[in-house]
Amino acid sequence: MVQNLISQVVLAMQPHLDNVQAKLLQDTLGAVFERFEVRAKSEVRELADDNRLIDAFLAAKRTEGCSPKTLKYYNTTILIAKASIGKCIKDIQTDDLRKYLTSYQQGKNLSKVTVDNVRRILSSFFSWLEDENYILKSPVRRIHKIKTTICIKETYSDESLEQMRDGSPQLRDVAMIDMFSSTGVRVGEMVLLNRDDIDFENRECIVLGKGDKERIVYFDARTKIHLQEYLNSRKDENPALFVSLKSPHRRLSINGIESRLRKLGRKLKIHRVHPHKFRRTMATMAIDKGMPIEQLQHLLGHRRIDTTLQYAMVKQNNVKFAHRKYIG
Repeated sequence: MVQNLISQVVLAMQPHLDNVQAKLLQDTLGAVFERFEVRAKSEVRELADDNRLIDAFLAAKRTEGCSPKTLKYYNTTILIAKASIGKCIKDIQTDDLRKYLTSYQQGKNLSKVTVDNVRRILSSFFSWLEDENYILKSPVRRIHKIKTTICIKETYSDESLEQMRDGSPQLRDVAMIDMFSSTGVRVGEMVLLNRDDIDFENRECIVLGKGDKERIVYFDARTKIHLQEYLNSRKDENPALFVSLKSPHRRLSINGIESRLRKLGRKLKIHRVHPHKFRRTMATMAIDKGMPIEQLQHLLGHRRIDTTLQYAMVKQNNVKFAHRKYIG
C-alpha cells in the first residue's frame, strides 16, 4: 500500500523533476511514511464495522450478566482470531476458522480443552451475529466440539483436611479451610463476604456468585464454632469476614488466600493446595453421600448441570459396591 502510494506521487511529479530530485522525493516519502500506518478508506470502514459488531456482542453478553473478566476474555479471543485470520468478520469462512484453531493449538502447544474454549467463544460470537441478522450463517456451525480426555481431578482426602486444620496455627486459616470445605464457595465469593452476612443461627450465608447472582450456602457445626472463635479473637473494625493478620487488617484478596494456602500446602507437603480443590472435594463428597445432582447444582451456583457433573467425581469404591449390589 505505502510503496504504491509513493510510486503514484513520484510518477505524477516526474514532469517537474529531474532524476536526482525524483529519487530524493521517493526517499523522503519513504522515510515519512515509515512513521505511519496507511490504510485504504475501505479498510478503515471495515475495521470500524468489525469493532462495532464486537462491541455490540459484548454489550449483549454484559446484559446477560457476564462478568468484566469474562467479557475481557471474549474480547481478547475474538480480536486475536480476527487478526490471525486477516479478514473482516463478515468474510470469515469455516475453513479459515478450522485452519486458525489448528495452527493456534500447534503453535502454542495448547491442550484440547483450551482450544475448545476458543471454539466455544467464537461459536457464541458468530451465532449471535447470525441471530441478529448481521451474517447469513455462522461459520462455526460445522465445527463440532473438540473431543477432550476426561481426567479425574484431585480432591482432598479426609486425612488431608484434618492435617490442614491441625497444621494451621492461625484461627483465621482454620475457619477459612472449614468455610471452603463445608460450603464449596468460590474464592471470589469468599473474599466478598462480610461478618454481617453470616447467619450463625441457621448456619448459612448469602454469597454473590457469577453474573451477580445471589444464592444461599450452608456450613456445618464445626465451621460455625471455628468462625465464631476467629471473629471473637479479632480487635479490628473491618466489616470483612476474612482480613490480613497484620494491621491495618485489610480485607483478604483472592491472591492473598491462594498464597496462604500454597504456603500451608508446602509446609505440610500436601499436593496442590488451592481454593478450587475444596469446591471439587465438597461436590464429590455430596454426590458420594447421595445428594441429588439438581440440589448440588443449586448449591454450587451452576447454570448448567453439565458443569456440576464435571465437578462431582463418584468414588471408585462406591462404584464397586454398587456393581456388587445390583449386578454381581
